[in-house]
Amino acid sequence: MLSESAKRRIHGFLSGEAWKRRIALWSGAVAVALVAIVFAKLGDAASRLFASALAFSPYWALVVTPAVFALLAWAARGSLKGTRGSGIPQVIAAVQSRDHGLREGWLSLKVVTGKLLLTVAALAGGASIGREGPTVHIGAGIMHAVGRVMGYRDPYQMSRFLLAGGAAGIAAAFNTPLAGVVFAIEELSGTFEHHFSGVLLTAVIAAGVVSLGLMGNYAYFGHANVALPFGTGWWAIALCGVTCGLLGGAFARLIVAAGAARPRWLFDQRARSPVLFAACCGLTLALLGLWLGKGMFGTGYEQARELLQSDHATGGLFGAGKLAANLASSLAGIPGGLFAPALAVGAGLGDNLSALAPSAPHQAVILLGMCGYLAGLTQAPLTSAVICMEMTDNRELMLPVLATVLLARACSALVCHTPIYKALAAQLIEPDGRNGTG
Repeated sequence: MLSESAKRRIHGFLSGEAWKRRIALWSGAVAVALVAIVFAKLGDAASRLFASALAFSPYWALVVTPAVFALLAWAARGSLKGTRGSGIPQVIAAVQSRDHGLREGWLSLKVVTGKLLLTVAALAGGASIGREGPTVHIGAGIMHAVGRVMGYRDPYQMSRFLLAGGAAGIAAAFNTPLAGVVFAIEELSGTFEHHFSGVLLTAVIAAGVVSLGLMGNYAYFGHANVALPFGTGWWAIALCGVTCGLLGGAFARLIVAAGAARPRWLFDQRARSPVLFAACCGLTLALLGLWLGKGMFGTGYEQARELLQSDHATGGLFGAGKLAANLASSLAGIPGGLFAPALAVGAGLGDNLSALAPSAPHQAVILLGMCGYLAGLTQAPLTSAVICMEMTDNRELMLPVLATVLLARACSALVCHTPIYKALAAQLIEPDGRNGTG
C-alpha cells in the first residue's frame, strides 16, 4: 500500500495543472534558446560589420561610434527606457516586485524586442558591451509573456518563469547549462532558499540542449588544458584574487554610483543632454580604440581567446584599456551587458599579473584573472567559477578557481558593499531609483 504522502506526490505529478506548468516552462525555454541563437548570430554579424569599417580605415570609429551612441541614447527613452544597461537588474527587480505595471515596463515584448535590436545596433557601432546580460533580459521577457498567456499571473508563479527565462538565457548564450542554474540561484533569486524546482532545472537544460544541438558542442573560449601545480604557483591565486577583486569592485562601485547619478555635476549634464553625453562617451571609446587597437571595441572575445591560448605574457595595456572602454560604454546609458567584456578585462589583467607569478603557467593565470575579475564585478563567485570552467572546458583548475573567486568576492565587498546587480535593481524599485546604466 502506498503512503498518503506518496499518493499526493503521484497525484501532483499527474495533475493537469502540473503538466500545464511544465509544458509552459519547457516550451518557453526552447523559445528562449532559439531567440538567443538568433541574437548571437545578429550580434556577430554586427561586430563583423564594424570590423570591416575599421579595416577600411580605423578613423571611421571617430564618426560611427559617437553617432551610434547618440542614436541609442535617443532611442532608449520613454517606453524603451527599460532597454538600458545589461537587463539583469531589471530581471532581479521584476522577481522581487509585486507591481504588475512595473514588470510590464521592464519585461514587455516591446522592451525585450527593443533590447535585442538596440544591442545589435550598439555592437555595430563598436560599443564595448556583451550580449549575455541582454539575453537574460530577453529570456525573462519571453518567459513573462508565456506565463501570462498560460494564465500564470500570481507573483510567486511568475517569479519561477522569470528565473527559468533568465537562467535559460545564460545557458544558451554561453552554451553553459550548469552556469545557467547557478546564476539563477545565486544572482537572480539571491537566495538558496528560493524553490528552484526540478521543472525549472529541466527548463534550463532544455535551453542548453537546443543550443548544443544547433550550435554544436563547443567551449566558448576553446579548450584550456592547463593545471596549477600545488606549491609556489599558488601565489597566482592571491595575486589574481586580490588585484582583480579590488578592480572589479571599483568598477562596480562606479557603475552603481552612476546609476544613482553621482557625481552630481557629471550626471546633471547627462540628464540635460543625454544624447550629447552618449556621443562624448562614444568619442572616448573611439579614441581608446585608435590608441590601443580594435580590442577596445566589441566584446573583446577574440583578444581574450588569443591571450588564453598563448604561452607567454604580452605585457600590453589591453586589460586596463578594456576596463576604460567598458566604463565609457556603460556610462553612456545604452543597452549592453558586462559579462563578456569583463572576462576580456580579466584576461588582460591576468596577462599582466603573470609576469609577477613566473612559476605559474601563463594560461592558468589568465583563467584565474578572468574568473577573479568577473567575481569582483558581480560578487557572484560560484557563477563566475562555473562559467569560466565551462567556457574553457577546464576541470584541472577547479580548486584554484574556487579559491580565487572567493578571495575576489571578499576583496570586492571592501570596495562595493552591495553587489552591482542587486544595487542597480534596488535603484529601479525605489521611488527615486534611476535606470541609467544597469
